Amino acid sequence: MLKSSHSTILILLGLLASGALLLATLLGSETFSLARLVTALQQPASLDGQLIWRLRLPRAGAGFMVGAMLAIAGCLMQVLLRNPLADPYILGVSGGAALFALVGMTLGLGASLIPPLALLGALISILLVFGLARGAGPWSGTRLLLTGVVTAAGWGALISLVLASGSDNSLRGMLFWLMGDLSYARLPGWGVAILLLVLGAALALGRSLNVLGMGESTARLLGESTQGLLWGIYFMASLLTATAVSVAGSIGFVGLIVPHLMRLLVGSDHRILLPAAALFGGTFLVLSDTLARTVVAPRQLPVGVITALLGVPLFLLLLNRARLRAGAQ
Repeated sequence: MLKSSHSTILILLGLLASGALLLATLLGSETFSLARLVTALQQPASLDGQLIWRLRLPRAGAGFMVGAMLAIAGCLMQVLLRNPLADPYILGVSGGAALFALVGMTLGLGASLIPPLALLGALISILLVFGLARGAGPWSGTRLLLTGVVTAAGWGALISLVLASGSDNSLRGMLFWLMGDLSYARLPGWGVAILLLVLGAALALGRSLNVLGMGESTARLLGESTQGLLWGIYFMASLLTATAVSVAGSIGFVGLIVPHLMRLLVGSDHRILLPAAALFGGTFLVLSDTLARTVVAPRQLPVGVITALLGVPLFLLLLNRARLRAGAQ
């Protein structure tokens, strides 16, 4: 049952998310007033209406979905590997997605075919890591981590090969996609369905995630079937990451920073942490993308650059806070 303080925090995060989405529709190379926005929403066939309905709202919605996915995947990965530095990309999922997307760009395929190709590459990477890490013995988080890191290194080498052999005309688009870019992102219905299904499944496993966070041995003693739970967490986190990368490329720091910030705010109970992380992750990415669109308007920056510039100092502050707290004990 939710505490009143937790309910208040979730409501405030929801209001913050709504404000971020509103800001994303108002700001850009062409700034809207609230009255002009209302008129544009009522007249979708007008020039302003098309700008809002066909560009800004779909982009803001896609940004919120991707941010929520990365934040939830970060929470799950940190439980899976019991490592506070784990993020959604640590097991090589983004490398497979990036390789297939870049190959599609090199071949001159249409923009509508890039997300399915990226999703296919991410799913192949998931199956590859799963098959190599599973082996014949019991679950081993260390084996999974090592397999993912080595697989990511292999994808990285192939990505470098594609970039080196690609044409100069496509190089800029490739680099933007690798850094994370929402310029051509739209809100896919299947992506929203995956987000809601995985979030619902993760919330249903909230108590098990809390127990697993205390250690695998403790979870076994408390009656949890850890092997099935761990593979389930891996699959859910990888599916979210694959979908996010297929829509917007590789956007760093969201899945690393947001879970840490939300733990400070709501604690480690995953039944509260997961929805809080989803709301704040979506908000963080929407605000970052708004900055990417406006800071040097009419030119646009890759949103991954903004999340890195914001994420690095935030993470250093968190590390310093943890160091000071440890020194005071």
